[in-house]
Amino acid sequence: MTQLDTTDIKVTETLDCSGLLCPLPVYQAGIALGRLAPDEVLKLVTTDPGALEDIPAMARQRGDTLLATKQGEGVQTFWLKTGGGR
Repeated sequence: MTQLDTTDIKVTETLDCSGLLCPLPVYQAGIALGRLAPDEVLKLVTTDPGALEDIPAMARQRGDTLLATKQGEGVQTFWLKTGGGR
């Protein structure tokens, strides 16, 4: 995974799934990404530890790009760029 300065990422939409457990963060992120145009960025916040595996897998399956992931104090944050092939 690329180490980017996340302050330089232009976020189109932020989705806070704190408190939700699998499969809800993945499901809601998929819906949010579907609303975005190609090359827009979703910032996803979740407290579900399973998201560390689930979100990258979802991005690969959808053809989206996981730009960055940050973890800390029970919170995972993901920056996902929508695929250009829509």
